[in-house]
Amino acid sequence: QVQLVESGGGLVQPGGSLRLSCAASGSRFSIINSMAWYRQAGKERELVATITSGGSTAYADSVKGRFTISRDNAKNTVYLQMNSLRPEDTAVYYCNANIKIDDSWGTYWGQGTQVTVSS
Repeated sequence: QVQLVESGGGLVQPGGSLRLSCAASGSRFSIINSMAWYRQAGKERELVATITSGGSTAYADSVKGRFTISRDNAKNTVYLQMNSLRPEDTAVYYCNANIKIDDSWGTYWGQGTQVTVSS
């Protein structure tokens, strides 16, 4: 019904930048509310940044001032601009969206994209 497809991960040197994208697609969803990026380097998945449908944002303390979340509602796409990357940012990054299909809201996840920060 709904697919979230991430792209933009890869290998980058410390201090470098990457931009992640996540596009939502499907035939029946009508509203996308909040969208977010999470990351997982070990056992636990960590919230990185969130953005509401109105554009309000929030960030984990570890990425404030370095990462920027944005969205294009016309394209059903959320972005994560990551600057000044550090080795500790290495993780699989997942996008997440709260989406209404027919009369029900649900939370959906992308498949993940690997980000590796290393010299």
